[in-house]
Amino acid sequence: MLGAPDSGYHFEFTRCRTHPVEPTTTPEDLVVFYVPLQTQWQALCDSALAAGFRPVASFNPYWEARGRTFEDADGYRLVLQRDEWRAEAPRS
Repeated sequence: MLGAPDSGYHFEFTRCRTHPVEPTTTPEDLVVFYVPLQTQWQALCDSALAAGFRPVASFNPYWEARGRTFEDADGYRLVLQRDEWRAEAPRS
């Protein structure tokens, strides 16, 4: 489970050894985390590798400029973006 303290959501990554599921992913199905601090970003990249994620080239070159894309054993992708999140200005 992964979530922020006091938030109303979390991500839960599960696996059932007795009921395997065929992945139905695309290269654009992403979970993206923005991590502005270099040391924290690198620690998270190292943690992803230690957890069994493998580095892959991003389908969209935008993620290659300041981030790193990882794929799990089922083909789902995680992007660790070395940047701050910037919400777009509201459109009128």
